[in-house]
Order: sequence, then structure tokens, then C-alpha cells
Amino acid sequence: MGHVLNNTLQDILIRWKRMEGYETLWQPGVDHAGIATQNVVERELAKEGKTRFDLGREEFLKRVWKWKEKYGDTIVNQLKRLGISADWSRLKFTLDPDMSRAVLEAFIRLYEKGLIYRGTRIINWCPRCGTALADDEVEHEEKDGSFWLIAYPLASRNGEIVVATTRPETYLGDTAVAVHPDDERYKHLIGEKVLLPGVDWDRNGITHDGKEVNVSKEIPIIADPRVDPEFGTGAVKVTPAHDPDDFEISMSHKLPIVMIMGLDARMNENAGPYNGLERYQARDAILKDLEEKGFLRGRKPHRLALGTCYRCHTVIEPILSEQWFVRMRPLAEPAIEAVKDGRIKIIPSFWEKVYFHWLNNVRDWCISRQIWWGHRIPIFHCEDCGNNWASREIPEKCPKCGSTKLRQDEDVLDTWFSSWLWPFSTLGWPRETEDIKRYYPTDVLVTGWDILFFWVARMIMAGLEFMGEIPFHTVYLNGMVRDEKRRKLSKSLGNSPDPLDLIDRYGADGVRMGMMLITPEGKDVLFSEKRLETGRNFANKIWNASRLLLINSKGFNYVGLPEYLKLEDRWVLTELDKLVLRTTKGLEDYDFNGVARDLYGFTWHEFCDWYLEVIKPRFEDDGERYNALSVAFTVLETLMRLLHPFMPFVTEEIWQRLPNHKGESIMVSPWPKPLGFEDEDAVYRFEFLKELVSEIREVRALFHVNKEAKLSLFAKIPESKEIIPLLMDKLNIIEFLSGVDEIVETEKPVKRAASVVIRGIPFFIPLEGVDFEREKKRLTKELEGLNKLIERIESKLNDSQFLEKAPKEVVEKEREKVQRFQEKRDKLEAHLKILGSNKI
Repeated sequence: MGHVLNNTLQDILIRWKRMEGYETLWQPGVDHAGIATQNVVERELAKEGKTRFDLGREEFLKRVWKWKEKYGDTIVNQLKRLGISADWSRLKFTLDPDMSRAVLEAFIRLYEKGLIYRGTRIINWCPRCGTALADDEVEHEEKDGSFWLIAYPLASRNGEIVVATTRPETYLGDTAVAVHPDDERYKHLIGEKVLLPGVDWDRNGITHDGKEVNVSKEIPIIADPRVDPEFGTGAVKVTPAHDPDDFEISMSHKLPIVMIMGLDARMNENAGPYNGLERYQARDAILKDLEEKGFLRGRKPHRLALGTCYRCHTVIEPILSEQWFVRMRPLAEPAIEAVKDGRIKIIPSFWEKVYFHWLNNVRDWCISRQIWWGHRIPIFHCEDCGNNWASREIPEKCPKCGSTKLRQDEDVLDTWFSSWLWPFSTLGWPRETEDIKRYYPTDVLVTGWDILFFWVARMIMAGLEFMGEIPFHTVYLNGMVRDEKRRKLSKSLGNSPDPLDLIDRYGADGVRMGMMLITPEGKDVLFSEKRLETGRNFANKIWNASRLLLINSKGFNYVGLPEYLKLEDRWVLTELDKLVLRTTKGLEDYDFNGVARDLYGFTWHEFCDWYLEVIKPRFEDDGERYNALSVAFTVLETLMRLLHPFMPFVTEEIWQRLPNHKGESIMVSPWPKPLGFEDEDAVYRFEFLKELVSEIREVRALFHVNKEAKLSLFAKIPESKEIIPLLMDKLNIIEFLSGVDEIVETEKPVKRAASVVIRGIPFFIPLEGVDFEREKKRLTKELEGLNKLIERIESKLNDSQFLEKAPKEVVEKEREKVQRFQEKRDKLEAHLKILGSNKI
């Protein structure tokens, strides 16, 4: 559903700009999704009792390519069913040969500039996927956890220092305890040594210059300003191999590094008797032993943000590892300036602050992945002389010693390393192509806010680094699609529908329009199938409206608007011109939801419910029919063009059937411009009639007046003098729409009649034949029920706990609901007053 939302937004923009006459390119493509795709194929292998290592790299990759050939076009076919008008002849895959050349070139250039390096640092390791992840690929889930308080005895035996930790299993890798240098509680202990509680075995470590050392169980208490005195006890354990902040502290203090866990998240030989235990098994065993030996000082509840793999949701293990990195700071600074100086605009603008925060605090990007599906890192190693070098081609011999004993780096590049080149790699870079000259820089990027860092910021960096120009001038970030309880859509929760099933049930147009009607700018979308029903019903409405006109258009030849226009014609054409201006302005402002609601409201209510209903009697006379159809088809064909970006299928179908159709697709028809109607007097007069007819209809419905019964309408004078001619002139419309066949001027109120006031003018509708006592009872009962509903909602809105815990959208819905009920209550009370009065 996220793809449905995102691609519909893009399709609206591209269809609109195409109709405005721009040369457009919407470049479609699919990335190879390294980790996700390899996981799927490995699961299939597991069903056969095999692993990728049983097949070997070459055979495994053949298996993945077969999977890609079978399933790789699934999402493309889904998008085509949705009506996505990308240039499918230019479809790109990030492992296509030309895409691979671009990735290779980018790597070599960055490597030669010293911006790519291999280093040993703390990385995010997914034990399930068996690979490193970039910081951005770690999702943080709020969960209930614990602080465990562990006592570290002073080596002098004169006391202890208590540390608080959320990961007690890693304490075996501690090489220091750190406190803030100004913390009065611990100043006297700085420089002392403590004993690792319960450790009586040797631990092997390394120094920061790579030398192997034997690490004592005696570790120092050090002072470091990065320690938060308010966190836990104010004393923290320093575990350099298993925490990124601790690693930074260890670099400053030249502490040794002890790894106590392997890449499989199991304890190693440095964990002594816990060797071989899975990390959480080790946690339980360690806590039990610490308690038995008297080192555990308690446990406190603690809410923590648990890092998980964005692909398989396994808990991430920070671990020391040798990986390939991109130096981000030199790339980030130009990207910050591009947004700061306005060359790139991010919509909604509040995301700019998030963008700046991330780039100002950016860490080097870990780009190596320990999987086989992807772009293999183009670094080669000579087995004889130890030379390492990057090469655009697979070398035959070492350039340093001539040896042929060569080995290519086993790792592949992060999928995003190919995706960040997308705006120009798809246009032929690194070659200088006509496409690059024509289309780069591009204009607009539409994507989800969740990949602002994964993709958007990196594309900006890559564009500035490799092309010397920004890749696009506008970034529109849409929200995430969630259910009405604000939960992410997922198969496990059973709240994630198949888009193709929805298209089968509601039609592509219904799904697209329904999604736009619930999509606030940049905010998460609370998905509801009911709104897709609204979209489907809307498609049916405009289809039926077109059928009404086409059925009545026999012998009609459209040549333009008639010279003589009636009130309703001038009204609808004036309102249509306003709609054209609002729609264009709304799309320019990326207000997709506002435009969708406006188009829906005008088409359904103004055009179908009012204009088409008003002109039906005119179909009985050929001259009037011709004039009415000329206006109606003018409005219909304009609406089809305005609606086309949102609902491409039904609008194309209707467009092909219009009397003035010239054979071209609506996709390349010109975007509507105002016709030049500004008759505000007609708008004022017709809106008056609409209000009057609506009130008469409401009175009929409220008092159960027989549908066939004709009513009289009394208008009080002298206030009504100016409006009476209008009413008399349009009596046929009023009669057709509301059943009033007589308008009578009166100076006095009319007894036993419902009164309505339209723009200060009192009107009276006699209620002859209505059982007043029965209606009083019915309305009284309805009013009582309504008051109970209002009381219940107001009680909820006065509850501070509800206001604090409920999502803003839910609270707003309750407020709108109570306002709606209050308005209905006011009307019921007014009508009850009518029924209880003997003077009217």
C-alpha cells in the first residue's frame, strides 16, 4: 500500500506536467534489494536442507537470478495495473550492466580520492542476515527493559563501584569503568582499578594499533566528559568491542579491546565458561552467577530503544569488525548547503530540520555487506606481496609484483550504493549522453519520509560529488500507510491488504482516488477500505453522469458554448473556472489531498447533484437540450482533464466517447485553463436557490411529507421584493427539485408551517396532513438519543487521559463528530419548536 500511495502521487504529477506541455521523463526502475532478496532465496534453499555455502557463490547467484526472472516483474506489473504512466521502455534494474558500470566508476573515484577506506570499527551486525548494516538500516523499537546494577570490587579491596547496564552479558568485554570528571561521587576513585566480578580466566584482546594482548581482569576507572552523570548510577562499563560510544572512549584512552561474542551472536572463548552460549542464554547464566556470588545489586525497569534489522527485525548486535566505509563529512557539507541556500526544497518543510540534524551528526557509511547478491567490491588482493588495489577491470596480474595469485574482496556493496546514483546513472553516466544533457538535473523526487537518509540525502551527496549539480530541486515526502489504530501494515497483523485484490474490488481509479482522499501532506495515512469504496462510488458517479449526457446527445454536434446562457449555466461555468485555478494552484503546492477533495466535491455535488439535475427538464425541448448539452459537455470534458491525473482509466474511457473527441488520448490533451467566466451575480442568485431547495427538501424529509405531495411556499414581504422575480422565473426548477408548485407573497407568518430563513428572508412551508403529535414524539426521541451521544463524546473530550494518550487524528475526529451532532441537535430543537407552536 505504500507503493500504491507513493506511485499514485508521482503519477499525478507526471500526468499533470505532461498535459501542461512539458517534456516529461518518469524513470522507472527496480533495485536488487540485496539482503531481502538473498534472504528469500536462502529460505527456499533451507526447505531443501541446503545453505548457500553448499552451492557455492557461482551456483547460488544463478539460483538468485532465476528467482529474479520469475518474480522480479511482480511489482512492475502491479504498478501497471494501477495505471502508472512511467516510461516502461527505459526500465532499469540496479544490476543491469550499465548500472554496474556506474557503481564501479563511483567506487573507484571515491577510493582514489581517499573517501572510501577499509577500517576496523563498531558496526551494526545482524546475526540472522549475517551481514553488516548501515546506521540508517537499524530500526529502533521502544521496549520495556531493565537496568542491572553490578558491583565492581576495587582492586585495593577497599570498597566497590556500582555500574548500571542494560546488557550484562557484555561485561566480560569491559576494559574500563568510566565516570564524568566532575562527578563528586567518584572523583576520588579516578585512576583506581577494579576487578571484573567473578572473572578468573584469561581474556585475549587487541590494541588500537592491532597488536594482540592478554587483558587482565583488573581494569581502570577513567574520567571522560562523554559520560552522563544522570544515566544509571553515573558510572558506566566500557566495552569497546560491543558498543560504538565505548569504542570512541577506548580510542581516546588507548584501552585494549576484548571481543566476547562472535558474528553468530554466541559467546566465544573470552567468555570463559559461557563460551558457546547464545547471547540471551549467556545473559541469564551470567546474571544467575553474579547474584550467587554477591555482585548483583538489583534491577530497575528501563524503557529502551532496541535496535533491530530493518529486513528481518532481529535484534542488532554492535560489534567490532573490519569493513568498507565512505567518509561522509566531506560529502555531507555540500548537501547541507544545497538545502540551506534553497537550491533544494523539502516538502513538508519541517523535514528540513531532521535532514540537517542527521547530516550534521552523520557517521561514516558502512557500505560492505557479507552477502553474495549485489555489486562485488572491486578491490583486489595479491596473495604474494600483499598489495591491495581498486580496478575497473578484473586484473590478470598484480601491478606491483606481477603475481597471478589474486583474490577479489568477498563482500558486496550496500544496495543503496547503487541507488544513490539513480538520478544520473539511469541517464547513461559516466558517459556524457544526450539524456544527461536533456534531463539532468531532474525536477521532483517523491518518496517516503522513512528513506530521507537512506536515499534522498545520499542522492543529493552523489549528485553534487559526481555531477557538480543538485539532482533535483524539490523533494516531496509522503507519509507511511498505517491502519486506523496507527499500526504499520503487516501480514503478521493481518491488516495489510493485497493491492491487486483492492484493484479487483474497487478498480484502479477507486483505489487511487480513495488513497488521495485520506492522504494529508507529509503525514502518515490511516488506511481504511471505506475510503476506497468512496473512490469506487465516485468513479461510478462520473460514469453515470457521462452516460446521462451521452444518452441525451443523439444528433448533438458540439461546436462550442451557446450565445445565450441561463442562470444555472453562468453559475456552473463561473464555478468551473474557479475550480481550474484552485486545482492548478493546489498541484503546484503539492496539496494532493486538498485537490482531490475539491474535485470530488465539485464533481459530485455541484455538477452531478445540482447542475445535471437542474438541466434535466431542458432535455425535453430540442433548442434547450442543445444549449444545456453544450454547457454540460464543456464542464464534463474539463472535469475529465482535471481528474485525469487522479483517475486515468475512467477519464480516458469517457474522453474517447465525448462528442467533440478528436482521436488523441486524454494523456496528451492540454491542461484546462479558465474560460473567462466571472459572473458572481449568477453565483449569488443560484446559490440562493440551492439553499432554498435544500431547506425545503430537509423539511419534507424531517416531517415525512408525502413524496408526491405538492407544496406551497410563502415568502414574507417586504424583505422578499427583490428575490420574488428570481423565484418566479425559476419556479420550474424549484418545483422539479423540491415539489413546490406555488410561491405566495405574504406579510404575516403562516400557521402550522415550518419556517426557514435564507439570507435574512423568511419562508414558510405549510405542513398540512402532518400528524404533529406523532412527529413531536419521534423528534423528541431522536433528540434524546442525540443528547446522550453528545454527552458521551464530550465526557471523553474532557478526559485528560484520553487527550494525552489518543492520537491527534482520533481526538480531532471526536471533536468533528460532536460538532456535527450539535448542529443536528440545534435543527431538531428548532423543528420541535415549530411543532409546539400554535402561532405559526
